[in-house]
Amino acid sequence: MANSVSYDCRPSLRRPVLVEGLPGVGNIGKLAADLMCRQLGAKRFARVYSDDLPPQVLIDGDCIADAARCELWYAPLGERDVVFVLGDFQGTTPSGQYSLSEFVFRMILPHDPSLVITLGGYGTGALSPAPRVLGVVTDAALKPEMEAAGIGFYPGEPQGGIVGAAAMFMAFGGMYGIPSMCVMGETSGYIIDPRSARNVVNALALLLGMDVDTSEFEEAAGQIDQASMLSQESEAVAPPEDLSYIR
Repeated sequence: MANSVSYDCRPSLRRPVLVEGLPGVGNIGKLAADLMCRQLGAKRFARVYSDDLPPQVLIDGDCIADAARCELWYAPLGERDVVFVLGDFQGTTPSGQYSLSEFVFRMILPHDPSLVITLGGYGTGALSPAPRVLGVVTDAALKPEMEAAGIGFYPGEPQGGIVGAAAMFMAFGGMYGIPSMCVMGETSGYIIDPRSARNVVNALALLLGMDVDTSEFEEAAGQIDQASMLSQESEAVAPPEDLSYIR
């Protein structure tokens, strides 16, 4: 696999917290990381290109095209910095997932990262009015502080483990002795889920000592609820199906 990087700048990072928020189940990780990145006023410092990303260009609001990529953004977070791994795609093959995640991880490794947090969704196949926030760690010492922030640990969940970038960045953190965790929002897996993303952001805000406004998620969740109610009402008043053809 061929990976390359284009730098906007080369910041001196202070023992950064690495937060991976690429698309996945319910787009929860992406929604959460994108919101935190914006509200912290983060700056982009690198774009990573890979031949394992989809062969397409992205077009911005000014009709400017650029190849599919991952981006690295940074912002101050108290006495250390936070680095976000963002993008619209993950690698398209298992080997590409490994290669691309390792390439990005090694970019941050010289800056002595203090914590790795990966974000994702836990698809259950059913909508929940109060989605749980689940955690998995490489070091049990992380659990008490996470539980105090509302992140729960449920043996046997997620079933089948974790896959993709959320798994790989946490795994690389564990390999290098960096405290690492995956934080997941419970979701049906069928829709983009702002309610679950809100819960993940609220938990991370407590964990990291951030102030984050999640009101845009509240509005989006309300719109989904309204659409769901209208759909249910439509089904309730629909005329019964004509079954006269059955003998």
